[in-house]
Amino acid sequence: QVQLVESGGGLVQPGGSLRLSCAASGSGFQLYTMAWYRQAPEKQRELVADITAADRTNYEDSVKGRFTISRDNAKNTVYLQMNNLKPEDTAVYFCNAKRFGSYWGQGTQVTVSS
Repeated sequence: QVQLVESGGGLVQPGGSLRLSCAASGSGFQLYTMAWYRQAPEKQRELVADITAADRTNYEDSVKGRFTISRDNAKNTVYLQMNNLKPEDTAVYFCNAKRFGSYWGQGTQVTVSS
């Protein structure tokens, strides 16, 4: 069983930056594929970025070059650095851990608005 707690969301102006963190409890964090998803109002949840146990990364096209996912296995934490934020990035961002099962955090709100 893995428990995930996200933090770092908030209100930011267009062009600004935020860093999301997701702290995981339980053992074997380094073996999990970790991911960030987001869900905007009245839209389906979508994958933003993921990172495998081997540190291979994958990004949704609209965030390539602006967002960076990384992990610190010593801290059981995955990060999402978000730069040059746009209003269309506004959503609840969820952390996900996947190996034999799939685990979700409670989400953190990101609002990009002037």
